[in-house]
Amino acid sequence: MDGNGRTARFTMNSQLVTGGYNWVVVPVEQRDRYMQVLERASVDEEIEDFVRFIVSLM
Repeated sequence: MDGNGRTARFTMNSQLVTGGYNWVVVPVEQRDRYMQVLERASVDEEIEDFVRFIVSLM
């Protein structure tokens, strides 16, 4: 609603592209899984599932 998610995804993608990786778009069909792994990374500081999810979209 406030644009923070879009800003964070843009920042993530700009870093990926700078590192020579492809831009990542989270498909609508995978939004629930994205939110689950993002929540775990954000709240529990467990980033492995988030990283695996993003890599699976590359």
